[in-house]
Amino acid sequence: MSSDETDLICTRDGDVLTLTLNRGSKANSLAPALVEDLINALEQAGDVRMAIIQGDGKHFCAGFDLSDIAELSDGDLLWRFVRIELLLQKIHLSPFPIVALAHGQIVGAGADLFAACWRRVAAPGSKLKMPGWNFELALGTGRLAALIGQDAARDMLIDTKTISAEQALELGLATDLVEKVDWSDFASDLAARAGAIPQNATSRMMGLTRASDSAEYDLAALVRSAARPGLKARIENYRSRVMRSQKGASTN
Repeated sequence: MSSDETDLICTRDGDVLTLTLNRGSKANSLAPALVEDLINALEQAGDVRMAIIQGDGKHFCAGFDLSDIAELSDGDLLWRFVRIELLLQKIHLSPFPIVALAHGQIVGAGADLFAACWRRVAAPGSKLKMPGWNFELALGTGRLAALIGQDAARDMLIDTKTISAEQALELGLATDLVEKVDWSDFASDLAARAGAIPQNATSRMMGLTRASDSAEYDLAALVRSAARPGLKARIENYRSRVMRSQKGASTN
């Protein structure tokens, strides 16, 4: 299968695994197949010392792929969100460092994917947004609060505003601001540092320096929020509001 037909491109260079989201024509939105490919790639990572997640095309990831929402039930959507939460937990709880190299739009589940990583590298000019609470979805909320603090997380989620890469760096949502042309050198330096201590020690260090494990709570919170009847309608209503807002802005 050619890379053009593959939602996820997996390459390995020594001890470093690179996972490239390859749905550039759809802003690398997370279709079910891509989510499963990411889960499988991480489960099969073996003895890698570091992994990189990046996006092909103009954007890192524009969130859920809801292009087929008309055909989905509330139950279908719930299952998709559960699988994405399990992917995010796999990234967050990884025994090896995972680095996000992000540019362009970093939105919704794409922002959650970014936030779940150990190092969160944003290119200047990239934009982040987490609109999930507009349709009452508790995805990644606990991890975000642990990352940037309760007050900052509440402000970001209530406002659902778009923030710049520079603002993300100030909040601690991004760890680094790096031009795309410098990503290769930056990642090579991180890989050298990650490989400087024994692999077992890296795994223990990752566990001990992680915020308290709230995986079960996060999953339960997601399921409770998504299981409330009317999930599909809430998402469709939100999308309609966004489209009306965009249409109004374009006519002004």
